Amino acid sequence: MFEVLGLSVSKLASVSRPPGRVVEVPGRGSTFVYDMDGPPDAPVLFLVHGLVATTQLNWFPAFPVLADRYRVVATDLRGHGRGFPAGNRFRLSDCADDLAAVADALGIERFIPVGYSLGGPVAQLTWHRHRDRVAGLVLAATSRNFGGTLRERIWYRTVPGLVAGVRLMSRLRPDGGDPDADWLELGDDAFLSRWAMEELRRTSPAIALQAMSALGRFTSHEWIGEIDVPTAVVITTRDRFIAPTRQIKLANAIAGATIHPVHAGHAACVLAYRRFVPALVEACDSVAGRLDGRVEQNSGRLGHGREEA
Repeated sequence: MFEVLGLSVSKLASVSRPPGRVVEVPGRGSTFVYDMDGPPDAPVLFLVHGLVATTQLNWFPAFPVLADRYRVVATDLRGHGRGFPAGNRFRLSDCADDLAAVADALGIERFIPVGYSLGGPVAQLTWHRHRDRVAGLVLAATSRNFGGTLRERIWYRTVPGLVAGVRLMSRLRPDGGDPDADWLELGDDAFLSRWAMEELRRTSPAIALQAMSALGRFTSHEWIGEIDVPTAVVITTRDRFIAPTRQIKLANAIAGATIHPVHAGHAACVLAYRRFVPALVEACDSVAGRLDGRVEQNSGRLGHGREEA
């Protein structure tokens, strides 16, 4: 099952990007949806990506492994990639409602939101606003609230500029826009291929700024303790942008939440995928197992996480 993790990140990107299709969602327009069937009667995971990323860029290392065990659904957040238009204002609550609406369009009654970074608040809000639809939660590299430390505030103010720089660089790249050329390769676990640059430039700096503003205002501390569905939290223990202590507080605020540490930074989903994907699968299995009582809860402990393969 984990043979795919032996591939270099560029090779993995070339073989694990699933096909998708445009889905018309009543009252919201059309959006691009990835829908991988998985085993019969498997639980449904709804993957929710992070800030300025796209579904493909955030989740491509995890797609083939998760789809062996679950039905996997994903779509870009509004204003990102090929998601719904953001409208006049980016709101996390709209993103949460989008998940339920897409599930309706696909005939999915209940699902497990899997939220990474910005996707974490969206997943939390999906439970808060659509409790009858959420079977469980998996939260990764995320928190109950954001922007409290100086480092975090600097990071959130910097990202729109980084996005603008990526868009400019992709226009000036030395391959002249050749769609078959890889622009830059940075070793086995880090890359900026032509494809990755194109994915990043799908989100405008204006949307990035709105999304960061919404993230800075978000807090679930008043109701996070009410979550009553099986939950697992993947903690990026070397995260410099969402402090591990914040992530641990999130896990501790949810009764019965299991903890799955990954010794990596905030971009672990791609740059440390060999460590992140097994922890993500473990977290998803923990939640799915508690849906029907197949396994007991088994909380991970910080200091006993995976080392790089």
